[in-house]
Amino acid sequence: MSLTAPLLPAAHALAAGASEWIVPYADGPADNAWADLPLPHLQALLAALSPSPVVQGSEFDFSPPHERALARAMGLPDTPGLIPWAALSVQETAQACAFITPCHWHIGADHVHQADPAATPLTEEESQQLLALLSPWFADDGIALQYLQPDLWLARGNTFEHLATASMDRVQNRDVRPWFPDATQGAVIQRLQSEVQMLLYTHVFNDRRAALGQQPINAFWVHGSGRLPAPVPMAGSQAGSQTVCIDDLRTPALQGNVPAWRKAWQQLDDSLIAQLRQRAERGEPVRLTLSGERNAVQWVNAPRGLIDKIKHIFAPKRFPNLRDML
Repeated sequence: MSLTAPLLPAAHALAAGASEWIVPYADGPADNAWADLPLPHLQALLAALSPSPVVQGSEFDFSPPHERALARAMGLPDTPGLIPWAALSVQETAQACAFITPCHWHIGADHVHQADPAATPLTEEESQQLLALLSPWFADDGIALQYLQPDLWLARGNTFEHLATASMDRVQNRDVRPWFPDATQGAVIQRLQSEVQMLLYTHVFNDRRAALGQQPINAFWVHGSGRLPAPVPMAGSQAGSQTVCIDDLRTPALQGNVPAWRKAWQQLDDSLIAQLRQRAERGEPVRLTLSGERNAVQWVNAPRGLIDKIKHIFAPKRFPNLRDML
């Protein structure tokens, strides 16, 4: 799974000892996604907590709200497109880094559509072969590539110092044209894109994939770019992080699969949300951040005076319109 920011399944979240949970794509992939969706634990939990916005943005920001909320909680820069997720992954502070994900673009007359990398998988051997093939082209521009996993490489170089790049979540199954880096700052990347496309168009690497009925790899996406501040904030280290970002809703949301998204929300409600509700009822601190394409809102325990407690008991428990809120 090619992720820009680190996410975890809900099943691992409580075991991680976190004090804050972020649930991306809580708004739903379509307007009808919320129709008669029963989430009793979420409704009860949100009614017991107090909301406040933590990220207010646009669906056109290079970084989705959950990445910005996570970065902020980890003490990292949260400027859209400049959150140094790649550098963080290897604790690199000496130079700027970025992730490189090999991918397939379907290029039409009026669109350049990026397929989900999971739909065009690379084996470790294929990815290593492709890395060896492309590394000299990047090296000519002072960019060093390093293998991390089949769909994710690390790139180091001054090119990424102030280069804002769009998260993989912004381009997966979408037209990539609105998400290209700035034409001036990203000139090196755009030229490399053109060179890689020409190199791979008739290369034996893709001939072998075609023989197996697989789509060609004809492009790459740069994401997670920036320089990690030194010293690394304690919360920005794996051991120090007290905030967990949940990935259970991500795949169905990005695929636009409403039934799968509804099912995933119900499973989340029965597991993680139910346990957070129990914690809140015991008076333990709970911080739950729900995010969508534009905004992220955090619900927290808030001390209430006697009058506020009485009002809360008798106030109607309305479920917030998360589709509009997020």
